[in-house]
Amino acid sequence: MNITCMPSGALGVNTYLAVDEGTKEGFIVDPGGHNPKLTEKVKSEGVDIKYIILTHGHSDHICGVNDHMKDFPDAKVVAYEAERPMLEDARLNQSTMFGTPQTVSADIWVKDGDELKLGDHTLKFMHTPGHTPGGMCVYIADEHVLFSGDTLFCQSIGRTDFPGGSFRDLADAVHNKLFVLPDDTTVLPGHMGATTIGFEKGNNPFV
Repeated sequence: MNITCMPSGALGVNTYLAVDEGTKEGFIVDPGGHNPKLTEKVKSEGVDIKYIILTHGHSDHICGVNDHMKDFPDAKVVAYEAERPMLEDARLNQSTMFGTPQTVSADIWVKDGDELKLGDHTLKFMHTPGHTPGGMCVYIADEHVLFSGDTLFCQSIGRTDFPGGSFRDLADAVHNKLFVLPDDTTVLPGHMGATTIGFEKGNNPFV
Protein backbone atom coordinates (compact mmCIF):
# COMPACT_ATOMS: atom_id res chain seq x y z
CA MET A 1 0.00 0.00 0.00
CA ASN A 2 1.26 3.45 -0.93
CA ILE A 3 0.54 6.20 1.61
CA THR A 4 1.11 9.91 0.95
CA CYS A 5 0.73 12.73 3.45
CA MET A 6 -0.81 15.82 1.84
CA PRO A 7 -1.50 18.48 4.52
CA SER A 8 -4.69 20.49 4.09
CA GLY A 9 -6.88 23.10 5.70
CA ALA A 10 -6.30 26.19 7.80
CA LEU A 11 -4.20 24.31 10.36
CA GLY A 12 -2.34 22.10 7.88
CA VAL A 13 -3.68 18.85 9.26
CA ASN A 14 -2.00 15.66 8.04
CA THR A 15 -4.35 14.41 5.34
CA TYR A 16 -3.45 10.97 4.05
CA LEU A 17 -4.06 9.33 0.69
CA ALA A 18 -3.69 5.55 0.88
CA VAL A 19 -3.77 3.46 -2.28
CA ASP A 20 -3.76 -0.31 -2.80
CA GLU A 21 -1.22 -0.60 -5.60
CA GLY A 22 -2.72 -3.79 -6.98
CA THR A 23 -6.32 -2.67 -7.36
CA LYS A 24 -5.86 1.13 -7.46
CA GLU A 25 -8.53 1.41 -4.78
CA GLY A 26 -7.86 4.08 -2.19
CA PHE A 27 -9.09 6.10 0.75
CA ILE A 28 -8.51 9.53 2.24
CA VAL A 29 -8.04 10.22 5.95
CA ASP A 30 -9.01 13.54 7.55
CA PRO A 31 -9.34 16.10 4.74
CA GLY A 32 -9.08 19.30 6.75
CA GLY A 33 -9.63 21.40 3.67
CA HIS A 34 -10.05 20.96 -0.05
CA ASN A 35 -6.66 20.10 -1.55
CA PRO A 36 -6.61 20.38 -5.36
CA LYS A 37 -3.21 18.65 -5.48
CA LEU A 38 -4.72 15.60 -3.78
CA THR A 39 -7.56 15.52 -6.30
CA GLU A 40 -5.13 15.92 -9.18
CA LYS A 41 -2.95 13.08 -7.88
CA VAL A 42 -5.96 10.77 -7.50
CA LYS A 43 -7.22 11.44 -11.01
CA SER A 44 -3.84 11.39 -12.73
CA GLU A 45 -3.00 8.02 -11.16
CA GLY A 46 -6.43 6.53 -11.82
CA VAL A 47 -7.22 5.89 -8.14
CA ASP A 48 -10.73 4.79 -7.20
CA ILE A 49 -11.50 6.50 -3.88
CA LYS A 50 -13.70 4.15 -1.86
CA TYR A 51 -13.73 5.92 1.49
CA ILE A 52 -13.15 9.27 3.17
CA ILE A 53 -12.36 8.34 6.76
CA LEU A 54 -12.63 10.78 9.67
CA THR A 55 -10.68 10.00 12.83
CA HIS A 56 -12.81 12.54 14.71
CA GLY A 57 -15.12 15.48 14.13
CA HIS A 58 -13.06 18.60 14.82
CA SER A 59 -13.17 21.19 12.06
CA ASP A 60 -9.48 20.99 11.18
CA HIS A 61 -10.03 17.35 10.19
CA ILE A 62 -13.35 17.60 8.32
CA CYS A 63 -13.65 20.91 6.45
CA GLY A 64 -12.57 19.40 3.13
CA VAL A 65 -15.04 16.53 3.15
CA ASN A 66 -17.93 18.14 1.31
CA ASP A 67 -15.74 19.64 -1.42
CA HIS A 68 -13.84 16.40 -1.94
CA MET A 69 -17.13 14.52 -2.17
CA LYS A 70 -17.82 16.62 -5.28
CA ASP A 71 -14.52 15.31 -6.68
CA PHE A 72 -15.23 11.71 -5.65
CA PRO A 73 -19.04 11.32 -5.53
CA ASP A 74 -18.91 7.54 -5.19
CA ALA A 75 -16.78 7.63 -2.04
CA LYS A 76 -18.35 6.72 1.31
CA VAL A 77 -17.71 8.91 4.35
CA VAL A 78 -16.77 6.80 7.38
CA ALA A 79 -16.91 8.00 11.00
CA TYR A 80 -17.40 6.57 14.48
CA GLU A 81 -21.03 6.42 15.61
CA ALA A 82 -20.46 8.49 18.79
CA GLU A 83 -19.11 11.37 16.69
CA ARG A 84 -22.43 12.02 14.94
CA PRO A 85 -23.50 14.97 17.16
CA MET A 86 -20.22 16.79 16.54
CA LEU A 87 -20.14 16.16 12.82
CA GLU A 88 -23.69 17.37 12.37
CA ASP A 89 -23.36 20.57 14.46
CA ALA A 90 -21.03 23.36 13.28
CA ARG A 91 -20.84 24.80 16.79
CA LEU A 92 -19.70 21.52 18.31
CA ASN A 93 -17.13 20.79 15.59
CA GLN A 94 -15.89 24.40 15.89
CA SER A 95 -15.97 25.15 12.18
CA THR A 96 -17.80 28.41 12.97
CA MET A 97 -14.47 29.67 14.32
CA PHE A 98 -13.03 29.55 10.78
CA GLY A 99 -15.87 31.59 9.25
CA THR A 100 -17.36 28.79 7.15
CA PRO A 101 -19.64 26.53 9.21
CA GLN A 102 -19.41 22.93 8.06
CA THR A 103 -21.45 19.85 8.84
CA VAL A 104 -20.78 16.33 7.63
CA SER A 105 -23.04 13.32 7.29
CA ALA A 106 -21.35 9.93 7.26
CA ASP A 107 -22.46 7.11 4.99
CA ILE A 108 -20.96 4.46 7.25
CA TRP A 109 -21.11 4.79 11.04
CA VAL A 110 -18.67 2.30 12.56
CA LYS A 111 -18.33 0.76 16.01
CA ASP A 112 -15.28 -0.50 17.86
CA GLY A 113 -13.81 -3.49 16.04
CA ASP A 114 -15.69 -2.97 12.78
CA GLU A 115 -13.77 -3.64 9.58
CA LEU A 116 -13.86 -2.60 5.93
CA LYS A 117 -12.01 -4.11 3.00
CA LEU A 118 -9.82 -2.28 0.52
CA GLY A 119 -8.35 -4.62 -2.06
CA ASP A 120 -6.56 -7.33 -0.09
CA HIS A 121 -6.29 -5.13 3.00
CA THR A 122 -8.51 -4.98 6.07
CA LEU A 123 -9.13 -1.63 7.75
CA LYS A 124 -9.94 -2.10 11.45
CA PHE A 125 -11.60 0.72 13.39
CA MET A 126 -10.58 1.20 17.01
CA HIS A 127 -12.55 3.48 19.34
CA THR A 128 -10.06 5.73 21.15
CA PRO A 129 -12.15 8.33 23.00
CA GLY A 130 -10.73 11.11 25.11
CA HIS A 131 -9.78 13.78 22.60
CA THR A 132 -13.42 13.59 21.47
CA PRO A 133 -16.15 11.12 22.48
CA GLY A 134 -16.07 9.36 19.11
CA GLY A 135 -12.39 9.57 18.30
CA MET A 136 -10.99 6.53 16.53
CA CYS A 137 -7.85 5.09 14.96
CA VAL A 138 -7.61 3.02 11.80
CA TYR A 139 -5.30 0.00 11.88
CA ILE A 140 -4.07 -2.01 8.88
CA ALA A 141 -2.38 -5.06 10.36
CA ASP A 142 -0.73 -6.41 7.22
CA GLU A 143 0.86 -3.04 6.56
CA HIS A 144 1.78 -2.41 10.23
CA VAL A 145 0.23 1.05 9.94
CA LEU A 146 -1.97 3.01 12.35
CA PHE A 147 -3.74 6.25 11.42
CA SER A 148 -3.99 7.80 14.89
CA GLY A 149 -5.72 11.13 14.26
CA ASP A 150 -5.32 13.23 17.40
CA THR A 151 -5.10 10.23 19.74
CA LEU A 152 -1.34 9.71 19.68
CA PHE A 153 1.50 11.96 18.54
CA CYS A 154 5.27 11.71 18.86
CA GLN A 155 5.86 11.70 22.64
CA SER A 156 2.40 13.04 23.45
CA ILE A 157 -1.28 12.26 23.31
CA GLY A 158 -4.13 14.46 22.11
CA ARG A 159 -5.52 17.40 24.03
CA THR A 160 -8.35 16.63 26.40
CA ASP A 161 -9.49 20.15 27.25
CA PHE A 162 -12.14 20.28 24.53
CA PRO A 163 -15.82 19.68 25.35
CA GLY A 164 -16.30 15.94 25.84
CA GLY A 165 -12.59 15.35 26.39
CA SER A 166 -11.25 12.96 29.02
CA PHE A 167 -7.60 12.35 29.89
CA ARG A 168 -8.49 9.08 31.64
CA ASP A 169 -10.35 7.76 28.59
CA LEU A 170 -7.57 8.77 26.22
CA ALA A 171 -4.81 7.30 28.37
CA ASP A 172 -6.77 4.05 28.75
CA ALA A 173 -7.29 3.82 24.99
CA VAL A 174 -3.60 4.38 24.26
CA HIS A 175 -2.50 1.80 26.85
CA ASN A 176 -5.08 -0.88 26.16
CA LYS A 177 -5.61 -0.60 22.40
CA LEU A 178 -2.55 1.02 20.85
CA PHE A 179 0.37 -0.08 23.00
CA VAL A 180 -0.60 -3.72 22.48
CA LEU A 181 0.09 -3.39 18.75
CA PRO A 182 3.44 -4.59 17.35
CA ASP A 183 6.30 -2.27 18.24
CA ASP A 184 7.18 -1.71 14.58
CA THR A 185 3.71 -0.35 13.78
CA THR A 186 4.08 3.02 12.05
CA VAL A 187 1.92 5.71 13.67
CA LEU A 188 0.61 8.33 11.24
CA PRO A 189 -0.82 11.16 13.36
CA GLY A 190 -3.08 14.07 12.52
CA HIS A 191 -0.32 16.58 13.28
CA MET A 192 3.48 16.46 13.34
CA GLY A 193 5.60 13.62 12.02
CA ALA A 194 5.28 9.85 12.00
CA THR A 195 6.46 7.69 14.88
CA THR A 196 6.17 4.03 15.95
CA ILE A 197 4.37 2.19 18.70
CA GLY A 198 7.66 0.91 20.11
CA PHE A 199 9.13 4.40 20.29
CA GLU A 200 6.02 5.72 22.03
CA LYS A 201 5.97 2.93 24.60
CA GLY A 202 9.53 3.75 25.58
CA ASN A 203 9.35 7.53 25.48
CA ASN A 204 5.79 8.73 26.08
CA PRO A 205 5.69 10.43 29.50
CA PHE A 206 1.99 11.24 29.36
CA VAL A 207 0.40 7.81 29.74
